[in-house]
Amino acid sequence: MQVIEYGAVGVFDSGIGGLSVLQHIRQRLPDESLIYFADSGFAPYGDKPESFIIERSLLIADYLHKKHCKAIVVACNTATAAAIKTLRDAYPDTIIVGVEPGLKPAIQVSKNHTIGVLATQSTLQSTKFQTLKNRLTADTDVHFLSQACIGLVDQIEKNELYTESTVALLHRYITPLLAQGIDTLVLGCTHYPFVTDAIQQIITDSGAAPVQIIDTGEAVARQLEKLLGAASVTKKAAQSYQAKVHQPFFSMYTTGQLLSAERAIQGLLRLAPEDYQIFFASEVTPQIPA
Repeated sequence: MQVIEYGAVGVFDSGIGGLSVLQHIRQRLPDESLIYFADSGFAPYGDKPESFIIERSLLIADYLHKKHCKAIVVACNTATAAAIKTLRDAYPDTIIVGVEPGLKPAIQVSKNHTIGVLATQSTLQSTKFQTLKNRLTADTDVHFLSQACIGLVDQIEKNELYTESTVALLHRYITPLLAQGIDTLVLGCTHYPFVTDAIQQIITDSGAAPVQIIDTGEAVARQLEKLLGAASVTKKAAQSYQAKVHQPFFSMYTTGQLLSAERAIQGLLRLAPEDYQIFFASEVTPQIPA
């Protein structure tokens, strides 16, 4: 039986990467119902024009808004960089939380002030990222080494986390950073935490000194909790969910293949089929422009 979707937290990403953020939200806010939107039919965003990313983000936010989501988490670094201001302007009465590459947390833990940043090309070229990096560089003596990871999101979308081709990509992007002496590595895309084990193995095999890996999903969950608490909706919403559906629900919508989405949920979140529902978001799947 389909549950009533009302008052949930909406979470969206270009694909399955935002599930890494959703994991943290589920752990920190277990009484919240969640709707996840994977725009896998249009992934990755990292090689798309900013105007296209803004258009998709607005379409998805509108989709979640019509499902009465009380908050929207943009669980995509590329979409946050391109569209977060536009979304907040469009929905001023909705809590909207974005994700940012963890440059500030990285500064706090780095000892030699040499920090690697893995992200999509679009994120690294965005005005939002460049402004933050330049300001932090000017205010501190930290040296950021940015690396665009072309093709990595595609591999993770295919659930190829430990295949030879994925490991080869990671070697290509991480080895030069290790050679330059980084002691901290920022995962600047929400897809990348799913290959943390492979990244750690590469660092270990290289013989390099230990490297602190920064995943900002927990920080996003904390910020969401803070904003929901400030709006005094968390407890009331949880009680409302209990009255309507007896337990918090989790629904996933995708513009990609349903089977791939189901494999992602079962493989990455370790959920049983009775713990979620998956739907194809046909209303948000126009043809990709040439």
